[in-house]
Amino acid sequence: MNAKRRPLRCFTTPNALTNKRVFPPPTRFLSSSQSHAPDHHKSAHKRPHPPGTAVVTDDEIAKLASKPQHSLSLADLVKHGRPPLSTEALYSSANFTLSLLPIRLAKRIQALRNLPFIVVSNPNINKIYNNYLHSLSTLLPWQHRTISNLDAEIRFTSVLAELVATHDQTIPILAKGFLECRRYISPPEVTKFLDTHLRTRIGTRLIAEQHIALHYSSAPHFDPSASPTPCPEHPTYIGVIDTALSPAAIVDSCAGFVADICELKYGVRPHWTIDGEPETTFAFVPMHLEYIATELLKNAFRATIENRQTREPIVITIAPEPPDAGPPRVTLDPPAEDKGAFKSDAIKPLDDNAPGVTIRIRDRGGGIAPEVLPNIWSYSFTTFNEEDDFPSDGSSQDALGIISSASGGGSSIAGLGYGLPLSRAYAEYFGGGIALQSLYGWGTDVYLRLKGVGKIQ
Repeated sequence: MNAKRRPLRCFTTPNALTNKRVFPPPTRFLSSSQSHAPDHHKSAHKRPHPPGTAVVTDDEIAKLASKPQHSLSLADLVKHGRPPLSTEALYSSANFTLSLLPIRLAKRIQALRNLPFIVVSNPNINKIYNNYLHSLSTLLPWQHRTISNLDAEIRFTSVLAELVATHDQTIPILAKGFLECRRYISPPEVTKFLDTHLRTRIGTRLIAEQHIALHYSSAPHFDPSASPTPCPEHPTYIGVIDTALSPAAIVDSCAGFVADICELKYGVRPHWTIDGEPETTFAFVPMHLEYIATELLKNAFRATIENRQTREPIVITIAPEPPDAGPPRVTLDPPAEDKGAFKSDAIKPLDDNAPGVTIRIRDRGGGIAPEVLPNIWSYSFTTFNEEDDFPSDGSSQDALGIISSASGGGSSIAGLGYGLPLSRAYAEYFGGGIALQSLYGWGTDVYLRLKGVGKIQ
C-alpha cells in the first residue's frame, strides 16, 4: 500500500544566522508521480505577506528542477549599472536574483537525492541536504511575486544573507561526508558529483553575494561597511566584480602569501618574477582569481622546494587576449548619485580592457610523475588504503581530505595537485580553463585562462 508523502518543512530558531537549525531527516525520497501532497498545503503561497519559510513538497522540487537553468555570465551580474544603484535598478537586480536561485537549489536537492541512499544517510551529507531544503523553503514564499518596494527588497536581501551563511561550509562538509562513504561510492562518481555541485554552488553564491553588495552600495541603503558579505567601496567595483582587475597585482599578492607559508613550514622562501604584460586589466571576480592563483602557486612553490631548485624563480607570465572589435559588449548606466568612493568623475574609461587573460605559471619543480598525471583532476585521488584511518590533518594527497579540513583554517601546502580540480571548476565557470604541461624531471607549466566581460562602456 502506498503511503502518503509528507511535505518537508524546515524550521529555524528566531536567530537564524547563529543558532542551530533543526531539520527533519530526509526519510522519504518519493518522486512527484508516486504521491501527492495534502491539499491543505496548496494555499501556502497565497498569503499576502510571505512567511519566513514555506512548505517544500516533492512536486514543487520536481517542478523547479525540471526548468532550464540560466547560464550565468559576468555580463548578467554587471548589467544593472554602476553603484550606487537607483531604486528601480535595485528592484531589477532583486527580481533577477529571485528568478535564478529557486531553480538552482531544487536541482541540487534532486542531485543529492540521486546519490545512493546509504551516502545521503551520512550525517554530513544529510546536513547539506537539509540545508538546501531550508534555503529553498525561505525562497518559495517569494515566488510569483515582483519585488517593487523597499521593504520587500530589504527582507529579500536578508533571506539572501542567511542563504550565504547557511552554505558557507558546504564543500568541506560534503568532502568529509564523501570521505566517510568512500566504500559505498566510486571515485569517478564523487568527482562527477562534486564537479557539478561546485560549479552550481559558485554561481548560486555569486548571484546572492552580488545582490547583497549592490544592496549595501545602492542609493537607498548606502552603507558598504554594514554588508555581511564582501562589498568593496571602490569606483571600479560593481558589487563583487572589479571591472578593472589587475591579474598581476592579485597573483603577486598570492605569491607573497604562499611564500610566507613556505618560509614558516620549510624555512625557505622561493622567488618569483612576473613578466608579459603586467599592466593588463579586465573585469573579473577577485575572490575567484585569488583562490585559483593561491592553489596553483602552492603546488609550484612546494615542488620547487622539494626539488631543491629554490634558486630558480617561478616565472609568472600575464598574456592578455586581443581587444574586442566592434561595439561594447556591455553598456552600463552611470551611478544614480555620488556616494562614498562611488563618484562619476572617479570612473575611468575601460575601452582598453582585455576580454580575457592567460596566466602561465612555470616552475622547475621536477614535473609530475606519469603515473600520477592521470589522477590530478580527481577529488578522490589518494595515497591511503581503505584500511587506513581517515586523514585528519590534510596531509594526505586526497583532495577530499584537504577540502574537508579547510574549515579548520590550516595553511598546509601538502598534497600534490589537490587544488587542481577545485581551481579548474572556478576557472571554467565563466568560460575559462586550466591546462597543464609536465616535463617530468624538469618542471611544470600551468596555463590559466580566464574570460572577463570584455569591452565595457
